[in-house]
Amino acid sequence: MALEIERKFLLADEPENLIRAGVIALLSKRRIDQTYLAIDAQQEVRVRRLVDASTGEVHHTHTFKAGNGLSREEVEYGITEGIYEQLTAVRGLVPLTKDRITAQWGDRVVEIDIYDQLQLTVLEVEFESIEAATAFEPPAWFGRDISSERQYSNKTVWRDLQSGSLQRKG
Repeated sequence: MALEIERKFLLADEPENLIRAGVIALLSKRRIDQTYLAIDAQQEVRVRRLVDASTGEVHHTHTFKAGNGLSREEVEYGITEGIYEQLTAVRGLVPLTKDRITAQWGDRVVEIDIYDQLQLTVLEVEFESIEAATAFEPPAWFGRDISSERQYSNKTVWRDLQSGSLQRKG
């Protein structure tokens, strides 16, 4: 099982402004539909439909994650569109939808998620170790560190979307 070590920040600025200003350089943009098949406090199983914005190429993934906070175990692999459709259609669940911008910032790659169903833009940075993650000094433009705030986790936002308690965008 691979270890995912990341910190998340509540990005206040529009990613397009950061790209125009030369703060970050766009590497790719994808459309993501994300649905959870099973969730508990320590584990999650999800599927995703990912569409590359420049090529239209579509991929589907199945992911298992265990743990919370800065470091989590993760197993992810590709699945067919047919399996994705079977897993999502059977339960009639509403996917969490977002655009993901992958960008270069100095010598780091950052991912910025812009959610559709609520006013939320999150910047993520991955690290090789917990020590590197905790020692990292983010620039002010990253915004507030929300790495350990569960209300911003994708699974919490998705669960709120299913129950109708999510504050809608707009």
